[in-house]
Amino acid sequence: MSNRRDFMGIALGGFTALAGGIPALYAMKRSWDPLPSVKAAGFTEVDLTTIPENELMTEKWRGKPIFILKKSADMPQDPRDVIAGGARYHVSIGLCTHLGCIPAYFPGEKKFKCACHGGEFDASGKNTFGPPPKPLVIPPFKVDGNKIVLGEAGPEYLEMQKSGIA
Repeated sequence: MSNRRDFMGIALGGFTALAGGIPALYAMKRSWDPLPSVKAAGFTEVDLTTIPENELMTEKWRGKPIFILKKSADMPQDPRDVIAGGARYHVSIGLCTHLGCIPAYFPGEKKFKCACHGGEFDASGKNTFGPPPKPLVIPPFKVDGNKIVLGEAGPEYLEMQKSGIA
């Protein structure tokens, strides 16, 4: 450096670059982060204590209907059942595996029925009649006490996956 004026010019230029560069880098990082609405769509937490027996609750997760059915004592136990807080639940993506229709639940018969082609599923989501090729799909879930977190693969879901159920 030849003189003090050159040093001051370089110092001021460096400070200005830092003062403008840091906010620019912060803005770029924020633009790369997913939007809060996208983050919120990733996981859905459902309180299971509010669901009455043999009454279907439909929740929305990633734009798909999720069926949650608290099973009554007279319904047969099934390996597809989700156990939380001492109760058994049926949890599935509410889309028919034939053509993607949304089956209706009939509590008197304890069955899901698809109106378009007559497909039927039992209270555990297994196909019992008609054209559906496989049971209703179980979404990734994690049991957290009396709550279920949709979108997060907990040990219960991983066990179902390992045994070929989910």
